[in-house]
Amino acid sequence: MCIFCDLANGRIKTYKIYDDDECCAFLDISQATYGHCLVVPKEHFDDIFSLDEEVGAHLFKVAVTLAKKLKEKLQLEGINILNNNGEVAGQTVKHYHIHLIPRYKADDVLIEFKSNKLSDKDFEDLVEKLK
Repeated sequence: MCIFCDLANGRIKTYKIYDDDECCAFLDISQATYGHCLVVPKEHFDDIFSLDEEVGAHLFKVAVTLAKKLKEKLQLEGINILNNNGEVAGQTVKHYHIHLIPRYKADDVLIEFKSNKLSDKDFEDLVEKLK
């Protein structure tokens, strides 16, 4: 059984801030920053690779709406929209979900990406693979 299925479908208590037939959003129990919430489909999908495209489009539409509401209500100064897919990418719950992490100048959250340098040929090869 999937704990996020139980959370999304009301079988376990959440601090819900949005709900419709396809998804819901609730406050993350481990608040990275004030207002950190999750957008979660009610149907189970392990990750983005199994996610239905229409459900994905709806989830992101809800994420955009909630990001605007968070900005208005919490006076945040930025937001991280984060989704981890696969263990190597940091996914710990095997139920697709989107993190909305409000950002404030005084928060101590660090999300950092290491730069990988590619040659022109590497870029061209990569473009050919992805076309």
